[in-house]
Amino acid sequence: MLESVQRFFRQVMANPGQPDESSPTLELAAAALLCEIMRADFHTAPSELATLRALLTQHFRMSEADIDELMALAQDEVENSVDHYQFVSLVKQHYSYQQRVELVRMMWALALADGEHHPLEEHRIRQLADLMHVSHADFIRTKLQVKGE
Repeated sequence: MLESVQRFFRQVMANPGQPDESSPTLELAAAALLCEIMRADFHTAPSELATLRALLTQHFRMSEADIDELMALAQDEVENSVDHYQFVSLVKQHYSYQQRVELVRMMWALALADGEHHPLEEHRIRQLADLMHVSHADFIRTKLQVKGE
């Protein structure tokens, strides 16, 4: 632990104006938040993976190979991260309010992809929506939109 802290300070001191190369990209941050919803109920269904792929392809308009890499990186980031701060802060900083609402809608689509309404998934979406400063009204509206589709 101490070694990793020292390594961090050495990197910052060596390149004070340089961004940290290990910080996530905006695409990775959004994908990681979606992966967090997918794993909230401790079970990842094939329908959830297919929905994640479709959502990322539609949202980012990337090639299939890039989507595969993004999904793998996002799942790895979520497994190894301590909290969601780096992802949420990046999304809050660069996404407009409407883009954050759309991300919450995507979370609902992913949570309901397996045909189940799991309380742990709803709780995680509520937490992330609050952290991204999405209103409760929009949280509920997106939930109802996705359920109606």
